[in-house]
Amino acid sequence: MDEREILKLIDHTQLQPNATWEDIVSLCDEAVKYGTATVCIPATYLKRVNNKYGESLKLCTVIGFPLGYNCAESKVVEAKEAIKDGASEIDTVVNISDVKNGRFDEVKKELEMIREACGDKLLKVIIETCYLTEAEKIKLCEIVTEVKADYIKTSTGFGTAGATIEDIKLFKQHIGPDVKIKAAGGIRTIEDALAYAEEGCSRIGSSKVAPLIAAKYNL
Repeated sequence: MDEREILKLIDHTQLQPNATWEDIVSLCDEAVKYGTATVCIPATYLKRVNNKYGESLKLCTVIGFPLGYNCAESKVVEAKEAIKDGASEIDTVVNISDVKNGRFDEVKKELEMIREACGDKLLKVIIETCYLTEAEKIKLCEIVTEVKADYIKTSTGFGTAGATIEDIKLFKQHIGPDVKIKAAGGIRTIEDALAYAEEGCSRIGSSKVAPLIAAKYNL
């Protein structure tokens, strides 16, 4: 794969709690210039960014972020409001507490509610692999497939660890054919991004990679 093709896979991301409007504008300007898949930004900025950039930029945001233990109803409201404010892609954090307690029926019920709320918008489910056993990861692959989410995503970037190639390989064995994979968390170099792309990830969440590729190729 040509390294420049990776730009089309990147959700160019700024989710730090202290991100300013100037930080968000800088991120969005880079995304437009480099042709990234989306920008992934806090929901509080969606409306302003949508007003400023319109159709020149696809917007992704996160809900139930980063801990996942918000009640299902609040995640549904978050998703609906984000879509109203311009988001075309929603990354939701699974209820990790329910996962660890083996309450998989509740996990599935919540994701079904969020899937319905998202309508025709893309839904990515963040399972936060760093906290899970292999059996829990496999079960979540099955649930994500059953609820017809568009993507399974490795990490928030706020946990104890991020994406690993081993987890991507595990996902590929257990997700359905219509579920894609997003790797995120700790992807800071072009080499990292290339490895995940070649392993089959359709999206890569990163704040670092797009500017590195742009600098290398004078984009």
